[in-house]
Amino acid sequence: MTDFSVWVIFSNLLLATRWTIALSLIAFVAGGVVGLALLFARMSKFRPLAKFVALYIEFFQGTPLLMQLFMLFFGVALFGVEISPWTAASLALTFWTSAFLAEIWRGCVESVPRGQWEAGSSVALSYMEQMRYVILPQAMRIAVPPTVGFSVQVIKGTALASIIGFVELTRAGTMLNNATFRPFLVYSLVGLIYFCLCYPLSFAAKRLERRLNAAR
Repeated sequence: MTDFSVWVIFSNLLLATRWTIALSLIAFVAGGVVGLALLFARMSKFRPLAKFVALYIEFFQGTPLLMQLFMLFFGVALFGVEISPWTAASLALTFWTSAFLAEIWRGCVESVPRGQWEAGSSVALSYMEQMRYVILPQAMRIAVPPTVGFSVQVIKGTALASIIGFVELTRAGTMLNNATFRPFLVYSLVGLIYFCLCYPLSFAAKRLERRLNAAR
C-alpha cells in the first residue's frame, strides 16, 4: 500500500520509538554498572587485571559497533546458541557503552587533584574508602556533563541494531519506506524524532558543563 497518511506513518514511527528508548535505557544503565566495575578494575594495582580491562576498552572503542553487533548475533550462532536480535543488541550496546563510560569516568577520577588522595591517606583511609568518600564524590560532579552527552551517542547507536533485524526507529522507517515509497517524508520524520530525543540531552550536557565551569 502506498496511500498511508502522514499520521499513520508518524504513529507507527512513534510506536517503534518505544523500542529505541527501551534499548537506549538498557544499554546506558547496564553499561553504567559494568563501566563502574571496569573503572575500579582499570585503576586496580593488580596489573594483569588492569591490563585486561585496558584491552577490553581498546577493543570496544577501536572496533565499529556494527561489527560488534554482527559478531555477537552471528558469531554465537556458530556455537549452536540461538540469540534474539533484542538480546544481541542489548548485550552489544551494553559492552560498547561500558567501555566508553569506564574511560570517561577514569579521566574524571584522574582529574581530581593528587592532594585529595594524600589527604585521604593521611587520615588512614583505605583505597576503597578514599574512592567512596573523597574521590568519587568529586569525580561524579565532573563526570555528569560528559556522561549525559554520551547518552546521545547511545541513542544514535541503537540505529545500528536494525542491521540484525531489531525493529527500532530506523528499522521501522525502512519498512515504512518500502511500503509507502515516500523516502523523503519517512526519513524526515525519523530524523525529527531522533532530534527530539537527542537535543534535550545535548542541551542539558552543555548547561551542566557551563554550570560546572562557573562553579569552579
